[in-house]
Amino acid sequence: QVHLVESGGGLVQAGGSLRLSCAASGMIFSISAMGWYRQGPGKQRELVATITRGGSTSYQESVKGRFTISRDNAKNTVYLQMNSLKPEDTAVYSCNAKGLSTPVTVFDSWGQGTQVTVSS
Repeated sequence: QVHLVESGGGLVQAGGSLRLSCAASGMIFSISAMGWYRQGPGKQRELVATITRGGSTSYQESVKGRFTISRDNAKNTVYLQMNSLKPEDTAVYSCNAKGLSTPVTVFDSWGQGTQVTVSS
């Protein structure tokens, strides 16, 4: 079983910055893709950013140029640097990791989520 624990959420004023972290632990053989998702009030969960093991990234259009996803493969950790935050970025942010628990067993795990609130 693979566990993901997020940290770094909080309350920030518009224009401010936050850095989220998500550490994976447990039975991990390898992690392929890691990503950040968010769910705002009354909204469906949406993809924010993803990163492959090799470092290829993709972003939701609304966060391009403001958010940066990165990962430390040695620490099984993914980060999300969020700059120029806007009130519409307010949401619960969750991380996801996909990979192998053993050479023949796949996993697709989620963290519990961390609240990000941006005040205007």
